[in-house]
Amino acid sequence: MFDRIREAWDRSRTARRTGAARDGDTGGGSRSHNLFEAAAAYVSACVDDDQDRIDEAAGRVSPEALSFGVNELACRAVIALARERDVPPQDVARALLGLPGS
Repeated sequence: MFDRIREAWDRSRTARRTGAARDGDTGGGSRSHNLFEAAAAYVSACVDDDQDRIDEAAGRVSPEALSFGVNELACRAVIALARERDVPPQDVARALLGLPGS
């Protein structure tokens, strides 16, 4: 599993470098899509049940990169909520999924 994540990360990093070199790092012209921007757009579209936005966000990056971005977003959200509530991340994750306490 970690190999698959590492491979997706390497592909994403290579794509970002290639996109930055192609764009000349000037900020002008088109730029490659950031996987975290795509993940945020995808998740918010899913919350709103907006299939057009879901499809658009999913088309910005590879499925592997999108999966990695959504996973990273979920981890950061659980950590933020755990800190806010002063409870362990496992308790927050279980509560969000509607599972009984451990």
